[in-house]
Amino acid sequence: MSRPLVLGNGMILVCLDRRGQVRDFYFPYVGSENHVGRRDVHKIGVWVDGRMSWFSDDEWNISVCYKEDTMTSSVIADNPKMRLAIHFNDVVYNEKNIFLRSIRVENKMDEDREIKLFFNQQFEISQTYYADTAYYNPALHALIHYKGRRVFLVSAKDDGKDFFSEYSTGLFNIEGKEGTWRDAEDGKLSKNPIEHGAVDSTLGLVLKVEANGERKAHYWICVGETLGEAERLQGHLLYKTEEHVIETTSNFWHAWVNNFDIDFTDLSDEAKDLFKRSLLVVRTHCDNRGGIIASGDSAQFQYGRDTYSYVWPRDGVFISLSMDKVGYSEIPERFYRFCNEVITEGGYILHKYLPDMSLGSSWHPWTQEETPQLAIQEDETALLIFGMWEHYKLNKNLEFVEEVYNSLIKNAADFMKSYRDEKTGLPRPSYDLWEENFAVSTFTCATVYGALSAASKFADLLGKNDDRERYARTAEEIRDTVMKHLYDEERGAFLKSVRLERGEVIPNKVVDTSSFYGCFRFGILSVDDERLERAFKITKKALSDPIPVGGTARYENDKYHAPVGGYINVPGNPWFVTTLWLIQYKIAKAKSEEDLKFVNDELMWSVNNALPSGALSEQINPYTGEQMSVAPLIWSHAEFIITVMEYLHKLQEIRSEQ
Repeated sequence: MSRPLVLGNGMILVCLDRRGQVRDFYFPYVGSENHVGRRDVHKIGVWVDGRMSWFSDDEWNISVCYKEDTMTSSVIADNPKMRLAIHFNDVVYNEKNIFLRSIRVENKMDEDREIKLFFNQQFEISQTYYADTAYYNPALHALIHYKGRRVFLVSAKDDGKDFFSEYSTGLFNIEGKEGTWRDAEDGKLSKNPIEHGAVDSTLGLVLKVEANGERKAHYWICVGETLGEAERLQGHLLYKTEEHVIETTSNFWHAWVNNFDIDFTDLSDEAKDLFKRSLLVVRTHCDNRGGIIASGDSAQFQYGRDTYSYVWPRDGVFISLSMDKVGYSEIPERFYRFCNEVITEGGYILHKYLPDMSLGSSWHPWTQEETPQLAIQEDETALLIFGMWEHYKLNKNLEFVEEVYNSLIKNAADFMKSYRDEKTGLPRPSYDLWEENFAVSTFTCATVYGALSAASKFADLLGKNDDRERYARTAEEIRDTVMKHLYDEERGAFLKSVRLERGEVIPNKVVDTSSFYGCFRFGILSVDDERLERAFKITKKALSDPIPVGGTARYENDKYHAPVGGYINVPGNPWFVTTLWLIQYKIAKAKSEEDLKFVNDELMWSVNNALPSGALSEQINPYTGEQMSVAPLIWSHAEFIITVMEYLHKLQEIRSEQ
C-alpha cells in the first residue's frame, strides 16, 4: 500500500495511507527511526447508533488529498450507511514536533446523535516490539507511549474543550491479544491504565452532534526524547490553540511553495499543480541535518528485506538538483555537507546511509570468487561532484567550495582518476545505478566524465592549476574510451555496459535508458550530435513504443516488479524517472517555441498517472497504469521538477534570442 499523503517538518515524517490512517512515524530523523511497524496501522473507528465501523471497512468512501499549495491534508471519509462524514485537515507543525488532526464530524440525519470517535495507536518504538510502555496520564489528559528516549504523548478533545473520556492500554499481537482496538468494538473502552511489552492504546472521544449539524474536534501526537519535552509540546499547542497551529502551518507552507520568481504562463494548470505538490513532497523527505531519503513508504520492502528510507547519494543529488533549480539552495548545501562527512578517506561514497550518517544496509559484496572488490556504485561518488558544480553555478558560494575542496571534491576526483583499468582507460567495474550488475556501465562512465570535468572547473576557480590540468585531461581520456568501447557504431546505440575479463572487453548490448541519458546529461556528446539523436530513437523504439500505457522502461527485459505471468511484448514497467529523461533531452534539443509544444502533452503522462494526492511512485504497470513499488518516490518528483524548470528556462532562452 502506497503513502499518498506525507507530512513533515525536517525533523519528523508522518505518512498516511489511502484510508487516511497513520502508517509511518519517523523520529528523530526523517527516515529514521520508524515507530510504526511495517504491518501496523493507527486505526480510526466510529461508533454510532449501536454499531462500530473502522475506516478499513469497505463501507467508507475515503478521499485523500492536500489543500492546494500547502502541506495540509484534506481527507474526507464518507459513510452512506451511517449517514455521516468525517473531514480531516492534518499537519505536522512546521515549528515543533507535533502531528495534529483537525476533525469535523458531519451528521447527515434529521435527529441529534451521539457519535464516538476511536483513535488506536500501534507503536513499535525504536523499531522493536518489546519493552514498550503505554499508560494513561490523568494530569496531562493523555496516553503516553514510551521506551528510553522516545516519548509519544497522544490526546484529543472536542471544540468544547473537553478531553477524551475513554481510553485503554493493552497487549498487542502477543499472548493471543489483538490489541485494544478490539476493546472498542462494543462502543466502550475498559480504561486499563497501563501495560508494558508489545502494547497499543485506544482513546475514545464522545461528540454530541445536532441533526444535520457538525461538530469539531482535534487529535494530536507530541513526540520528544523525554516526558517533560512531550508535555511542554502539548502545553505549547494548547496555549497557541489547535486552530492557530493548523492555520500558521498551512500559511507557512503556502508561502514556502510560492517563494520563487517563476513565470508559469506556458505551463498547464495540471502540470503546475503537480510541480508545486512535488516541491512539498520532496521537502518532507529532506532532514534538516542534511540527509535526503528516497521514500518514507515502508510498505514496499525492496527485495522483501528492507525499505527505501535511506540516503542514496545518487537520489540525493538529483533531488538537490531539483531544489537548486527552483532556488531552495539551503537544502542542497546541507546535503553536500552530509556527504562531506560520510565520504571515505579513499575518496568514494558507499552504497547508502541512514539519515544520522551511519552506514546503511547493502547487498553489494566486497569479494567475488575470492577476489576483493569495492562494494560501490561509482556513479554515486561522481554525481556528487557534478551536482556540486551545478549547485555552485546557481549559488556562487565560493566559501563553501573552498571549505570542502580537499575533503570532498579533490578526494573524490583523485579516486576517480586512479580507479581506472590500465589497458582500456575505462573506470574499473562497480555496481550500476540500478544496483544490479557489477560491470563498467555507460551511465557510470558518463558520470565520471562529468564529475572530473566539474572537478577541473572547481580547481580552476580556486587557482589550483595542477589539479585543473590533471582532471581535465583524465576526463577527456574517459570520454574517448567511452566512445571507443561503449558506443556501438553499427547500431548507433550505447551499450548498457561491458565486462573486462583477462584484457578482453565483453559488450552487453541491452538497450538501457540510462546509457543514452548519461551521455546526454553529462556531456559525452553534445545535444546536437547526430549519434546522440540516433541513440535516442533506438532507446525510444525499444523502451517506449511497445508500452500500452505509455512511458519508458529502464532497459530491455527488466524483471523488477514484473507482473504475475511476466510481460508480453513489453520491455518492462515504465518509470517516471526514465520517462522524464527523454522529455528533458527533447527540451534541450529544441530550437523554437514550436519545438516545445509537445511538452505540456507529455508532462500529462506523469500528471495522469499520479495518485489523486499527487504522489508519484517509482514505476507503473505497463498494461493497467496501476502504480507499483514505493509511492512517493522522491526521485520521481525531483525529475518532474527538473523537467518543468528546464522547459521554462528553454522557453525563456528561445524568446530572448528572437
